[in-house]
Formats: sequence, C-alpha cells, structure tokens
Amino acid sequence: MTTTESLPEIVKQARAAMDKAMENTRREFATIRSGKATTSLLDLVRVTAYGNEMPLNQVASIAAPEPRLLTVTPWDKSLTGAIDKALRESDLGLNPATQGGVIRVPLPPLTEERRRELVKVVHKLAEEGKVAVRHARQISKDQLKKVEHVSEDEHRRADHELQKVTDDHIKHIDELVKGKEAEIMEV
Repeated sequence: MTTTESLPEIVKQARAAMDKAMENTRREFATIRSGKATTSLLDLVRVTAYGNEMPLNQVASIAAPEPRLLTVTPWDKSLTGAIDKALRESDLGLNPATQGGVIRVPLPPLTEERRRELVKVVHKLAEEGKVAVRHARQISKDQLKKVEHVSEDEHRRADHELQKVTDDHIKHIDELVKGKEAEIMEV
C-alpha cells in the first residue's frame, strides 16, 4: 500500500466490518425472548432432520398469530416429533403442544428472575459486539501504520476518522442494549 487512496479505503473497510459486527449483535438480540412472541425467537433452534442438524426455519414455517403464541408448521409431517423435541431441549424454556400437524408453542410469562438473566445475556452479547468492533478498529489501525508516502496529518486524520466510526458503532450498540433491556423488563 503506497497511495493516499488507501487511507480512506482502510477506514471504509473498517466501517463495513463494524457494520457487520453491529448487525450480528442486532440479530442475536432478536433471538432473546422478551414479553411478546416473535418468530426470530426460534432462529437458533436446530432440528435433527434427514441425518443433519438444520435450523428450524429450514424445515418448518414459523408464525406468531398471538402476542404469547408461536405456531410451527413442519413442511414434512414426519419431522413433527423431532421439531417438538428440539423445542423442548432448547434453553428457551418452552413447552410445545402438537395439534393436527401444527406445533403450538405458548410463551409463558417471564418471571422477574428470568428477565434479569436475559438482561445479563443481552449485556454479554453486546460486549461481544463491542469487542468485534474494537477488533475491526485494531486491524485497521495496523493497516494505517503500514501506509507509506502520506503526510502525518493525513495519517492523523484517518486515525481520527477511524476512532469516530468506532465510537459511533459502540454508541449504537449501547442504544440497542437499552432498547432490548426495556423490552425485556416490560411487564
């Protein structure tokens, strides 16, 4: 790397990596149960089907017809038992009931203790997201140091821009945490 074009390019790559880390954190937050039913709650449930572990959404359709109920409709009726088993064994504390080829998954109200546990999980996931953002910053800082034939001012400007992008992403993750925490603690 020996051109001035590479400084903005490095910052751009860092921003893309940080966006990816933030999006991943947002997706993980969606799988954490709050007071209302969302289909993304079951995104991490894996079913043993056709000799493989598969995501639930690849073997069934999932719907949230009511605020406290999810329905899972297997595309292959022979997988109903495996889906039921996967739902029971997931760490979501669900108790599904099969009715004529449709698995109804009522969501019990969250206890205060369970809500606090979920908030801790949210904070842990947020910290992992922040670590990923900081990691992207560190990689980019290392790349910036290797760029030659540019003035110190340009280096400083690129470094400042990189720090600003990092701060924005971390601030956004903190906002996501506040929103998810409020959603979980809402009774």
